[in-house]
Amino acid sequence: MTTSRGQCPSPDGAPDAAMLARVEEENLQLRRAVGAHATVDQAIGVLAALCRVPPAAGFEVLREVSQRTNIKLRSIAETMIGWALGQPLEPPVGPELDAAVQRWSQDQDGPGLGGVG
Repeated sequence: MTTSRGQCPSPDGAPDAAMLARVEEENLQLRRAVGAHATVDQAIGVLAALCRVPPAAGFEVLREVSQRTNIKLRSIAETMIGWALGQPLEPPVGPELDAAVQRWSQDQDGPGLGGVG
């Protein structure tokens, strides 16, 4: 009998060390992904509350800032959460966030939101 990954259990039926290491690594990756997802969701909430960007557009704004600054999305999200807690929104994130919110606002034919950073 083989597992879904094609590995055979040891003769006594217990998983081998390589299989356990792989499962532990996958578990760690999943935990990191869940943590990153929660952080991004919180940052989207910050955008909704402070910049009046609807949650549906918040991810796109964060993604745009991440791409334009070449900073990982999770790091942008962490910076946004810090900003909501009173930390400064330093360049390059502040200016790029302001520009992304302005672009989103213009795409919606709404008035500009004026300087978030």
